[in-house]
Amino acid sequence: MENKYGSRNIFLVGLMGAGKTTVGRMLARRLGLGFVDSDREIENRTGVVVPTIFEIEGEEGFRRRESQAIADLTALRSHVLATGGGAVLREENRKNLKANGFVVYLNAPPQVLWERTRHDKNRPLLKVEDPLRKLQELFVIRDPLYREVADFVVDDGKGNAQMVVQMLAREVGERWNA
Repeated sequence: MENKYGSRNIFLVGLMGAGKTTVGRMLARRLGLGFVDSDREIENRTGVVVPTIFEIEGEEGFRRRESQAIADLTALRSHVLATGGGAVLREENRKNLKANGFVVYLNAPPQVLWERTRHDKNRPLLKVEDPLRKLQELFVIRDPLYREVADFVVDDGKGNAQMVVQMLAREVGERWNA
């Protein structure tokens, strides 16, 4: 049945550390869909890691590359896409996500995200004096954008990925079979 979800795409949005890649891989496997991570795709296209892109081109340069990747990846069919945390900052990305699949916001409190990311050296936006405060600031700015684009919100900072995948598989199945 061809409807809003006819493309059978699931797009995961949320702040860094929310579990988009972990949940995305597991969900794709469970549903028999392809999986792609937009940050890894950008790294494959450029041949360098995201922090290096930030260092050389700044956040604006990275966001331009991210928008092109999002446009290309949302055009795929039967995929789970884990987006970068800032993908929702650009209106064109939000439009592509909304138009081409079922968007899930993995929401977790900044304190939980900080616990998950505090030892990760590949988070350029957290290379600041107070990373927890930075996460709190990002949350204030981005939470409304995640909610704007989301078809479904998972408010789960402490649940395990397996439980989230079960819940999403059930939710998506109900919507796709409606």
